[in-house]
Amino acid sequence: MTKSPVRIAITGGAGQIAYSLVFRIAAGEMLGPEQPVILHLLEMPSAMEALKGVVMELDDCAYPLLQGIVMTDDANIAFTDVDYALLVGAMPRGPGMERSDLLKTNATTFKTQGQALNAHANHNVKILVVGNPANTNAYIAMHSAPDLNHKNFSAMTRLDHNRAVAQLAAKTGVDVNSVHNLAIWGNHSAIQYPDITHAIINGVKATTMVKPSWILDDFIPTVQQRGSMVIKARGKSSAASAAYAIISHMRDWVMGTDEWVSAAIMSNGDYGITEGLIYSFPVTVKDGEFSIVQDLEINDFSRTRMLANQQELEQERDMVAHLLN
Repeated sequence: MTKSPVRIAITGGAGQIAYSLVFRIAAGEMLGPEQPVILHLLEMPSAMEALKGVVMELDDCAYPLLQGIVMTDDANIAFTDVDYALLVGAMPRGPGMERSDLLKTNATTFKTQGQALNAHANHNVKILVVGNPANTNAYIAMHSAPDLNHKNFSAMTRLDHNRAVAQLAAKTGVDVNSVHNLAIWGNHSAIQYPDITHAIINGVKATTMVKPSWILDDFIPTVQQRGSMVIKARGKSSAASAAYAIISHMRDWVMGTDEWVSAAIMSNGDYGITEGLIYSFPVTVKDGEFSIVQDLEINDFSRTRMLANQQELEQERDMVAHLLN
């Protein structure tokens, strides 16, 4: 094995998403079969005993790529020298919880983690925020880490993207690999906008293969509410599907892709979206950097949905402004 190990921090290391994630990372699914890794697992003090059990299982797998494990309840230790930070741990959304409840509960956590990343992480660290509300938590972490490049912060809308691809493929009777150029715009919330305006299925425009009523009444609401549907069915938030989306997001970020994928990154004003917001766009990836797909024609329906997401993110931004002064 010739490559030096990279360090990957995962917060909420004993949580259900992490339990679906850490073994796959250790097996090489995220960074490839030749990249050794050292896992930095962060948990709350009350969950350290459970985290010990996860570490025992990792040890028992005897993964050739796993070169070490750091187990801690201190963010300063967890983020020391890390190359990748997966901010998964957050108060989960339960039945009946509002986004505002999550925002108030989790905001201080992501400020603290942003500060720790700024102080201790590799300055080229790539940071993915998964804990909800992911876009604004990423915004908080980014502004709490002034010495890190804003381009190295993202929030995950890849799970929404995958959900949208699966729904469209099922409706049109094709394999998911046949669906291209789909996008998630905006916030990882109940008003996110899954957009098939530009989607292509086996060379055919997707909008010619489905009825407008299905897009409006079935497709968009299903993608928007899928997380709530999973909670209603399982009594818990999505875990395995979220872990797979994390792996896909990070693998593409590191290795690149010409395919359209969706990621929430800092807006520079593209498509008229307020600068500075962490907003989901259709992107491609090259040399470790996201590039927003340019020059797309945006119809009135799409513009209205995109603007609603902008306004929601502006409201969330304003709710946490006092934390960032």
